[in-house]
Amino acid sequence: MVPLTSDVVPDQGIWFRVESSSAASAVRRAAERLGSQLELGAERTADLAIVAAELTSNLVKHADEGALLLRPVRGTREAGVELIALDSGPGMADLAHSAQDGHSTAGTLGIGLGAILRQASWSDGYSRPGRGTAFVVQVWPVAAPEPSWAAGLTRPLTGESVSGDGYAVRVVEGRYQVLVSDGLGHGPLASAASDAALTAFRAAPAAPPGAVVQHLHRSMSHTRGAALAVAELDPAAGLLRYAGLGNISAMITVEGERRRGLVSLPGIAGHQRPTVREYDYPFAAGALLTMHSDGVVDRWSMDDYPGLADRSPLVVATTLLRDAGIRRDDACVLVARAWS
Repeated sequence: MVPLTSDVVPDQGIWFRVESSSAASAVRRAAERLGSQLELGAERTADLAIVAAELTSNLVKHADEGALLLRPVRGTREAGVELIALDSGPGMADLAHSAQDGHSTAGTLGIGLGAILRQASWSDGYSRPGRGTAFVVQVWPVAAPEPSWAAGLTRPLTGESVSGDGYAVRVVEGRYQVLVSDGLGHGPLASAASDAALTAFRAAPAAPPGAVVQHLHRSMSHTRGAALAVAELDPAAGLLRYAGLGNISAMITVEGERRRGLVSLPGIAGHQRPTVREYDYPFAAGALLTMHSDGVVDRWSMDDYPGLADRSPLVVATTLLRDAGIRRDDACVLVARAWS
């Protein structure tokens, strides 16, 4: 995680370590700059500044290993600002109760979380006693769009300013598809490889995952290459179609059942001539798809997080990144939900 080093916040966002009260002013200033760049308007930018300051203050007062991600989010016609706060602190048994004005565990007035919710266009969170808290807030010029059926986030290797991992989501001609990419190595060249994969994915023909992966492979020959996987959710058929190359982990979880791992074949997109094969898996309403790079260990279990599967895909991804992400590698988690 790195502090803000420029006046421009990239789409993948900027991570802040929150270890002292001095972080609050840095996060607030960065949020105000981003709000101005995205033309939120003076009133909503002021609201955003309150959210940023209160989130950071809460991390300082209550959290262990607190971190905050600031990034733009884009809708069909306008853009907003998203802040993701995560920590490994004492956690809360009842997040909704803790959000009420007057509730405090630190001898303060207890209005911080309530103030955040009043200024936010949309928010969601998950907390467990002894396990920490993940909290997501969005501030838009007007009402927030409906929460996405898929969401993710990346975190760079400690000491790097960019991540070599990336993800993308698209709906094209009725196909609901997601991509996770892990550029080889770290730093700018790995980031460039994943950026090429994401650009090619967004422009790819409306085709099944196997054909999309082949398209990405052909589009990435000028890069150092990447491990990547594409999944397609088909709620009408109750299926998930999947094609992957290299060490991208993917699994389907359904409440009350063991998670099911998905098959990726050996290979590097952009190099040589990899074998690409597409697989179909049952994917009923209520199922979750989780995909992540090898910067996230796959020993996590949803059974350890009661109620997490009911939260938004972004909160699920944030919680897993916090607990299973590796500091010595880029990390990326994407979560998608089947709907009825």
